[in-house]
Amino acid sequence: MGSKPNYIVQRVPEISEDLSELPIELQENLPIYQQILAIAPYQLFGLASHNLTGKLKGYRAIEIDYQGIAYRLVYKIHEKPAPKRVVILSFAEHDPAYEKAKKRKLGK
Repeated sequence: MGSKPNYIVQRVPEISEDLSELPIELQENLPIYQQILAIAPYQLFGLASHNLTGKLKGYRAIEIDYQGIAYRLVYKIHEKPAPKRVVILSFAEHDPAYEKAKKRKLGK
């Protein structure tokens, strides 16, 4: 993954709360997810992801299956204003990840 980053990756401060609740392997993988988001937040080098709907319309989620449990990393891509950036809102098990993201949405 020697590609040059196209996006700045930022995290809401509450991500530290999410990390403390994740398995250590997923905590250790966050820098890898951040690097992928910085290079290709739409393609993600083959990681499963999808656009969100409803109150999270305009946001995306990376689908992470770990030991039979569905986790989601919820993020928003900002193309403008420059510089382009990706903001990570939550990283947790499926339902809690979406609930946390709704509470943390920028510009509530």
